[in-house]
Amino acid sequence: MKKTNKTFVLILGMFFTVFGFSQETNEMPDTQVEPEDMVVEERGDFKKDSTQNFKRVKLDGIASVVGDYVILDSDIEKTLIDLKTQGVSAEDISHCSLLGKLMEDRLYAHQAVQDSILVSDDEVNATSDRQIQGLVAQIGSMEKVLKFYKKEDVESFREELYKINKLRMLSERMQSKIVGEIQVTPEEIRQFFNKIPKDERPMIGAELEISQIVKTPKATDEEKQKVIDRLNAIRADVLDNGSSFKVKAILYTQDPGSKPNGGFYSITKETGFVKEFKDVAFSLEEGEISEPFETIFGYHIIFCEKIRGQERDIRHILMAPEVPQEAINEAKAELDSIRQNILDGKFTFAEAALNFSDEKETKFDGGVLRNPSDFSARFELTKMDPTLYNQVRNLKDNEISRPIMEQDERGAGVKYKILKISNRYDEHQADFAQDYLKIQELALREKQFNAIKKWMDEHIEDTYISVNEANKDCDFANNWVKK
Repeated sequence: MKKTNKTFVLILGMFFTVFGFSQETNEMPDTQVEPEDMVVEERGDFKKDSTQNFKRVKLDGIASVVGDYVILDSDIEKTLIDLKTQGVSAEDISHCSLLGKLMEDRLYAHQAVQDSILVSDDEVNATSDRQIQGLVAQIGSMEKVLKFYKKEDVESFREELYKINKLRMLSERMQSKIVGEIQVTPEEIRQFFNKIPKDERPMIGAELEISQIVKTPKATDEEKQKVIDRLNAIRADVLDNGSSFKVKAILYTQDPGSKPNGGFYSITKETGFVKEFKDVAFSLEEGEISEPFETIFGYHIIFCEKIRGQERDIRHILMAPEVPQEAINEAKAELDSIRQNILDGKFTFAEAALNFSDEKETKFDGGVLRNPSDFSARFELTKMDPTLYNQVRNLKDNEISRPIMEQDERGAGVKYKILKISNRYDEHQADFAQDYLKIQELALREKQFNAIKKWMDEHIEDTYISVNEANKDCDFANNWVKK
């Protein structure tokens, strides 16, 4: 299936940005190493040594221009360095393929601006803040981060991150607009599968179906009221005394995703937030602050900062009531009892999930977990979340685990769960009936890829594009040189 697999790689590659932090910097690369004992002075595009002998050095040239965006030679070099830093194998990555990808990103971003697709400064800054937090956690300190990326101060680093993230987000939104409404019919899926030669159909790795029963310890009514009172006090301080909601969010919110940027989110009705949160957010007028309300994450108040058509810029403060240790112990004991009753044959795992599980997403489906990548009931072993894999790897078929405690992924304290492997599928060649969802996804990706290719062809023709002489011989996937 060599030809088909190449198509799949291309399809996936079109939709994911893998480039790192240094794509938009205009710094000159180190193109020449001077002898250590030579004093060097810089004058324009020449360097002068202490003996007055002049030596010409290579300037950072322009590799290409796409619309309003300039791609420098150093952008390509630094992108390659970033990929290696992120652990990506650069063995099959060429100068020409990197330049082609950078040009694609800038064509998307250029057209996004033409189509009035907006990305707010707060969104970009929130993304940059999360990246900086992650880098500091990984490298050890802000000083080490600046040294690693060769930046003199935080502001210059933030400025570079802003440019990169702004371009990336514009590019992603343009791509989403192109493929957002594309769907595949059952007939298209069947035709896609049938056109793959039988001996070239993809292999599907070993998979598991997993079920779980969850008990989430509950806070007392007294603890809930404490949180509601605290949120009401914050709300009153903002409304009555003019305090900054942004500062309050930085100080008090328990939402790690928005805390660094003062609780900020830019959302539409399609944003993947829980219904209760969006219902409140879209009921507010500009400048209004909600009363405290509850979701599965805890209690919130929302400040509507700006309304832009179907989009809202909001800030929120999240607080979760403290759960007493007694309630945590009770949840574990209850799961122990449920597990024993299943083993004794008093009810099935599916019946226990329906009657006792606290997880609404799985209890009505017999406790069956859904794979977030395709919402099927199967988890491929090689692609499974490491935490979940470690929890089930030693379970035999139909064996039930002891209660496992873990941090609730929603950030709402801890939970206990028991797990069971419902079905196990060995590695096999793709089968239309058995692997329908995976085939559907591949068919959709191919259709999206074709839409992207058509869009590229049309907009390359209509957009000012210049490729320098050194790169015109590149075998680009797109017609950048307009031959």
